[in-house]
Amino acid sequence: MRKALRWLLALTVLIGTMSTAGAATAAEPEANGTTDSSTTDSTTDIKDRLLAVPGMSLVEEKPYTGYRFFVLNYTQPVDHRRPSKGTFQQRITVLHKDVSRPTVFYTSGYNVSTTPRRSEPTQIVDGNQVSMEYRFFTPSRPDPADWSKLDIWQAASDQHRIFKALKKIYSENWISTGGSKGGMTATYYERFYPRDMDGVVAYVAPNDVVNKEDSAYDRFFAKVGTKECRDRLNGVQREALVRREALKKKYEAYAAENEYTFDTIGSLDRAYEAVVLDYVWGFWQYSTLKDCTSIPADAKNATDDEIWTSIDTISGFSFYTDQGLGQYTPYYYQAGTQLGAPTIQFPHIEKKYIRYGYQPPRNFVPRSIPMKFEPWAMRDVDTWVKHNARQMLFVYGENDPWGAEPFRLGHGARDSYVLTAPGMNHGANVAGLVPEEKALATARILDWADVTPSAVQDNPAAAKPLAKFDAKLDKRNVEQERTLRP
Repeated sequence: MRKALRWLLALTVLIGTMSTAGAATAAEPEANGTTDSSTTDSTTDIKDRLLAVPGMSLVEEKPYTGYRFFVLNYTQPVDHRRPSKGTFQQRITVLHKDVSRPTVFYTSGYNVSTTPRRSEPTQIVDGNQVSMEYRFFTPSRPDPADWSKLDIWQAASDQHRIFKALKKIYSENWISTGGSKGGMTATYYERFYPRDMDGVVAYVAPNDVVNKEDSAYDRFFAKVGTKECRDRLNGVQREALVRREALKKKYEAYAAENEYTFDTIGSLDRAYEAVVLDYVWGFWQYSTLKDCTSIPADAKNATDDEIWTSIDTISGFSFYTDQGLGQYTPYYYQAGTQLGAPTIQFPHIEKKYIRYGYQPPRNFVPRSIPMKFEPWAMRDVDTWVKHNARQMLFVYGENDPWGAEPFRLGHGARDSYVLTAPGMNHGANVAGLVPEEKALATARILDWADVTPSAVQDNPAAAKPLAKFDAKLDKRNVEQERTLRP
């Protein structure tokens, strides 16, 4: 293949020029994608072309300089195996630059943002972006909701139908991407429809192959960061359980003031412990080592308010209420049926202080929704990736707990990579990799999108994003959701 041969030549140059990375620079075209040009129809406005897709309807168009941004609904079957058994409206967005540019297919694995945003691969390739809301996250939920139709194959099939519908408009190369559950989603999509995408960039994607074997997380927490930081965090977490009764009174008042209820999880006491046990995990997921200075250094002598504030800032006492859990019912349903969920030990806390431990996803989903775990689902994906990965990039953060169980590549993988950004958390990205790996990842993404500048073909170490950074479009601060979920 032309691209494979080109890369072999380029890789030889890259290996020989690592020490001089950055000496040359890639071309950086202006983001001026207001045109609606098309090799097949240059006169029809892009909005009309999108709305000509059967099942597509417009919610709104929002202006953004250099782009057209559309919020759309797309009619999907509830069950892709039995399309006649009903449909629902799935929300998607299109950040349109030009049909002559590549397209990035993005999903967070949760709700879709209706504010114009550009994922890192979209900036790198200077392309269009199609973003999909995951099925069963409102408003993309069938009514009535048959929860048995919420699984990774059905969701991958949603993406497949969207791709087939829009490929007729955006005919250049496509790359799928997403972070966390979105990275998992991009991986599952590749497993079930490996011929759709020209590349996959999966960020911080957990890979819980055997749900009952979670010792990797315990090993992670025993070594992450520094001993001083770990001791501070462990001390506050333990002290919050030692002072359970006193702090629960504060929690009761807080819940009453905000009219919070606890029917799903079962009790305020269960919710309190769940929030406290999320604390250390939540810190490393969303914070960095330098943030340890904000953690009380002497937990035993800290005031109740200091302990409460630290726990609430990182974990969030509102989350395990009915009002907090409701938005994430689809995630916890999937965690309890296919994705799996971590369970960790707390060697720094005496057993007498822990009543429930890490609670299973079943406790966070209303009992009216039946759940049954399928242990083969993640094993299948893991095996497939090891032996069949083609043009896939996995990026992890060194200090992110979710990376303790990553995807790994086997002998069958081709042109695929697992890279780790030093010191980074759940917001790890290509930009955070060491220079050599950053250049490698960027060069591969450009190649998969078939937009590699000639300078980068000659010297992959010169690879950098084709589009200039935009502070609004490229806002990538990891969004803190204050709960133990990817």
